[in-house]
Amino acid sequence: MLRFVPAIIIATALLLVPVIWVGLDHLLAQDEYQGGAGIDSGARIEIERLRQQVESLNTRLDGLERELARVGTSGAMAPQPGTEDQGFRQSGPNDIVDAYAQLVFIADRRNVNSGMSVLTSSYLVEKLGRPREDLSDNCQSITNERLADQLVLEEVGPIRVKMLKPAAESLRTVFEKIRRADPDLYAKINTSGSLCTRLVRGSSTSISNHSYGMALDLNIDGHLDNLADGKTQLGLTILADFFRAEGWVWGAGFGREDSMHFEVSREMLDEWLEAGLL
Repeated sequence: MLRFVPAIIIATALLLVPVIWVGLDHLLAQDEYQGGAGIDSGARIEIERLRQQVESLNTRLDGLERELARVGTSGAMAPQPGTEDQGFRQSGPNDIVDAYAQLVFIADRRNVNSGMSVLTSSYLVEKLGRPREDLSDNCQSITNERLADQLVLEEVGPIRVKMLKPAAESLRTVFEKIRRADPDLYAKINTSGSLCTRLVRGSSTSISNHSYGMALDLNIDGHLDNLADGKTQLGLTILADFFRAEGWVWGAGFGREDSMHFEVSREMLDEWLEAGLL
């Protein structure tokens, strides 16, 4: 009888995944219809909770399928390392504030920036020139007069940034929408830096997008996220929806995942150039 247990579990998981997806699609459809406002903090966490349940089920399903392939006619199967439930954990009935900083897996990571283009170093140089001639791994000042004239140091909602003026204005719009829709999350937003004119870490040629004042790093409540571990803070996954709606790319979708990082998309830069804002 035990030999049939893995197959039963897999069949159950296969049935549950579409059900969860339907519920998730319904909630997201409501969010999109209402433009992000009117969905309270608890509802947003429930949406992310569903996403995490889908990711957890997929992970467990993959492990069970591999185990089932190895199981012969004697059926006892011990739990395999890494197949434990990695879904959303709650320490209380409505522990919203602490939940925002909790680490979760990034759902569908490679498609989080679908429909938008990442600004390459070569495209930035072509359109805006080099931020300065001599670049290193260390932060330096911008010497490109065209860019330097557009730099502002301003409060944009919960944080203070030094960025190009159009980027700062766009950020102000993003944060105002977050403040209205989710004040609990808004109160937890912190920054790990914006302008930093330097090369990409580990490269001798590629210029970081931070060099142009069009990128910033965010965190929740001062807790920094680990680079390239496939996980992020729950609050950042919610922020990413607001940034995406305004044309910002999320670093979670990069080849080397960097989920604290948000930057202007190529499409948005092109709009600014066409409008004569830069």
